[in-house]
Amino acid sequence: MSDINTYIKSEVDENDVVVFMKGTPQFPQCGFSGQVVQILDYLGVDYKGINVLADGDLRQGIKDFSNWPTIPQLYVKGEFIGGCDIVREMFQAGELQEHLSSKGVAVRGAA
Repeated sequence: MSDINTYIKSEVDENDVVVFMKGTPQFPQCGFSGQVVQILDYLGVDYKGINVLADGDLRQGIKDFSNWPTIPQLYVKGEFIGGCDIVREMFQAGELQEHLSSKGVAVRGAA
């Protein structure tokens, strides 16, 4: 399991915005992952999507890493933001756009 934690930490540290999700950004395999992808795409944010369905150890490992039981999981500049409900609520309130901008992440098309 330590190899999985090392992999997750490196992905979170090396990518400004990363989503651990079911499926890929081009083909989400659950509605919640799809919603997070739609929000990030709408904002024009560059991000990396990592498919947890490709590896059972990764699927469990990300839950242990964040101490959060559900997927998708959004990280910005190494910080765990939350799952679909939190991302959606932050987006609707304009907080996600502000948070991304405050972290130096380019947001296109945001209000």
